[in-house]
Amino acid sequence: MSLEPHIATVFDRDLESVQAQIMTMGGLVEAAILDAAQALEMRDEELAEKVRQADAAIDAIEAQVQADCARLLALRSPTASDLRTVLTVMKIAAALERCGDYAKNLAKRSVVLTQMAPVGGTAGTLRRMAKTVQLMLKDALDAYIARDAGLAEEVRQRDRDVDQMYNGLFRTLLTHMMEDPRNITAAMHLHFIAKNLERVGDHATGIAEQVIYLVKGSLPEEARPKADLTDSLTGADL
Repeated sequence: MSLEPHIATVFDRDLESVQAQIMTMGGLVEAAILDAAQALEMRDEELAEKVRQADAAIDAIEAQVQADCARLLALRSPTASDLRTVLTVMKIAAALERCGDYAKNLAKRSVVLTQMAPVGGTAGTLRRMAKTVQLMLKDALDAYIARDAGLAEEVRQRDRDVDQMYNGLFRTLLTHMMEDPRNITAAMHLHFIAKNLERVGDHATGIAEQVIYLVKGSLPEEARPKADLTDSLTGADL
């Protein structure tokens, strides 16, 4: 009997450590997304390179989280609810690592775009889109820490807004390409950036759905709200 509280305490302490790593990782990813968008708008190659270099730290934390979670599963024999928590943490870490990759991709394309003429005000639009998905990530992680299924559902519903922003930008880029073929190369890079940001929104939504699963024991039954009308046109699945 005396051992059970001790084991529970050790597990809770280990889990708190992993969750702290998740929040650190989330902060790095959020900063990377905003910095990449700013580098694009300001045509700042130094800031873009900073984002690219910072991705290594994100990858390292994700690897550590996965290793720590594997150790928890092997050594602590978690109960059903604790097992659900550990599996959720592993999925969140994987989603954040992917978002970090998207931010790095943004930074890489930003460097290329500094050598090209700007395409209308699209860089500013992308910055606003980046801010939107960054806030979605922040709220999804806050919902995880607070075990707030209501906030998680709000994040889930906001994915439609990101899709609509993406659709609008896609149409704008098409217009610029048709009006002046010299815009085509830059517009294609901008489109891939927009698609990467839209994917970050998808991952933030996925994190929110994991929070709902953690709190309620099941994923949302209704289909995820989507408003991305472009995949059928582009075949994009980045």
